[in-house]
Amino acid sequence: MLRAENLSKRYFRKSGEANHFFAVKGASLELRGGEVAVLMGRSGSGKTTLLHMLSGLLTPTEGKVWLGETDLYAMNDQALSRLRNQKLGVIPQGRSAIDTLTVLENILLPGQLAGGAGDREAAERWMDALGISGLADARPAELSGGELRRMAIARALAQEPAVILADEPTGDLDDENTARVLSVFQGAAKKEGKAVLLVSHDSEAARYADAVYRMDGGNIEKYSLPL
Repeated sequence: MLRAENLSKRYFRKSGEANHFFAVKGASLELRGGEVAVLMGRSGSGKTTLLHMLSGLLTPTEGKVWLGETDLYAMNDQALSRLRNQKLGVIPQGRSAIDTLTVLENILLPGQLAGGAGDREAAERWMDALGISGLADARPAELSGGELRRMAIARALAQEPAVILADEPTGDLDDENTARVLSVFQGAAKKEGKAVLLVSHDSEAARYADAVYRMDGGNIEKYSLPL
């Protein structure tokens, strides 16, 4: 389980009426194995900032993040990086491919950076589930935006993380591939016990969720299903 307690992120301004503002304020939530949570809200509401704090990429101003019994921000940078590589599958919103590598090489890279060879069997399994098996030897420049997005998802899943944190994972996808990707995330939770958080503008994602949260002005609220 990944648990956030009273997370806040405050930024300071050099000028203006107020000398600081909160991107996230007092956010608490729990992500449990076997469940899909969806975080919705308008652009600028604090969703990506919260995801970065949950993934160990952005130190909160206040609050704690726990993975099981481990306090992420009590760890040193090296230990936190190792834990993130092994336990947290982070799927960023922007482009994250290495142009000189093939699709398969991109997917295997995190495992290789951790000192192994990368799990080719897992990579191929997730590529097949996401409909990109035929692109294994292609270079990122040959891919569409939606194919690049599915490659990034396969790369995170191939690490077999305990927790998946995905920022707008269906943003570049058509309806068919949106349904495919959301079903893959749901299967990763229900069949393999992973905890999944999807940050999304897409209301379709809520249909696959066990819990739905909404952010507005840095504040988070849990919704009762169905929406």
